[in-house]
Amino acid sequence: MTPPATAPLQFGWEEWVTLPALGLPALKAKVDTGARTSALHASDIETFGPAAKPKVRFTVHPIPGREDLFIPCSAAITDRREVTSSNGEKELRYVIETPLEVAGHAWPIEVTLTDRSTMASRMLLGRQALHEEINIHANDRFCQPELDYEVYHSPAVRAAQPPRALRIAVLSRENNYSTRRLVEEGEKRGHTVEVIDTTRCYMAISTLAPEVHYDGKRLPRYDAVIPRIGASVTTYGTAIVRQFETIGTFSVNPSHGITASRDKLHAHQIMSRAKVPMPDTAFAASPKDTANLIALAGSAPLIVKLLESTQGKGVVLAETRKAAESVIDAFRGLNANFLVQDFVKEAAGEDIRCMVIGGKVVASMKRTGAEGDFRSNLHRGGTAKSVRISRLERETATRAARAFGLGMAGVDLLRSEDGPKVLEVNSSPGFEGIEAATEKNVVARLYDEIEHHVRPKQVRRRKS
Repeated sequence: MTPPATAPLQFGWEEWVTLPALGLPALKAKVDTGARTSALHASDIETFGPAAKPKVRFTVHPIPGREDLFIPCSAAITDRREVTSSNGEKELRYVIETPLEVAGHAWPIEVTLTDRSTMASRMLLGRQALHEEINIHANDRFCQPELDYEVYHSPAVRAAQPPRALRIAVLSRENNYSTRRLVEEGEKRGHTVEVIDTTRCYMAISTLAPEVHYDGKRLPRYDAVIPRIGASVTTYGTAIVRQFETIGTFSVNPSHGITASRDKLHAHQIMSRAKVPMPDTAFAASPKDTANLIALAGSAPLIVKLLESTQGKGVVLAETRKAAESVIDAFRGLNANFLVQDFVKEAAGEDIRCMVIGGKVVASMKRTGAEGDFRSNLHRGGTAKSVRISRLERETATRAARAFGLGMAGVDLLRSEDGPKVLEVNSSPGFEGIEAATEKNVVARLYDEIEHHVRPKQVRRRKS
């Protein structure tokens, strides 16, 4: 950044300026030599980050009268200062440092954050921001090239957004590899990542101000949440995710996608509707339908699977028709909901886990079950190695994730004689096995997707 030293800049009492580090490509600023400190109109001001290096998150409405158009910003706090306004009121404000750009010249200035909604200008330039090389013409305005609010209605506003520190919540009850990696990778990028126990959250549900509370306090506004909802708390966990969605927080995986993926019957119906290939599957409630149920799924051997099963638990291989009938009778005796599925023999105890993030397969591994076990889950002693997948397998995995609306999914495929078949879509896939097998930084790809998604988008013009 270079101060305006080559030739004096001419400033009127109002000028167009740019704050590139805050993603504000066009802003009208009032030049006030009577004020010492510059000020920027900001709302939803919240501090976050470590106490040693605190940051502030705030929202700027650059166009007066357009509260629907806002730019989320964040910056390091350099000071907290008492400022006296023009009407004599004193206010304690956060101070940040950011580059100011005018007509190709850029230099750092200090800015205080305050509510200027009653003011005509969204920004005030005080004496500290005005170099000696700047000549002030108090009776003129727009001595420098004029900008246009039109930029906020075009794709250029998204391109103008700089990388910024985000405040992210990980909804998780476990301190496992996946949770630790999410925190580690996020902090490495300068984000603040907070792990929140889903079951300790509670909700204030109202029309005007819905909130999520945690341990007696209202949770702040997050840029994004990463749900890691355990199977045992799916109902309550997805309710918490829905509350964040109601507030307007971006969730990597939406609540409806998590709910659907956890119910295996519902999941197979969704894949059927989306024409995603899968093993033939049957479900029935009446014990009189056992024979027809088996016939619909195919001939033995068959898989009998509990609807709420996870990590291979509640999944039984029935090698004969008689065995299938016995397993079905046993599950019905327990009043358990289950489905019957064709067993893909040629898969030979192997499946392929595809990690889909943002509609793309970012990593894939082949999982092989332990000796004598048809299930390939790593939690049950299976092994994994990196594998190259075909174009059809890649397309099948992405279609399956898209059918549930999931931004991040672990899609399990079987290689059959008829092509790839989707076995399951996991909305809370673990990172340990696939990162170890493929040596790829999968979590980094997830943060790439989050950072891309939270960038402000163009807002439509209002009809006159």
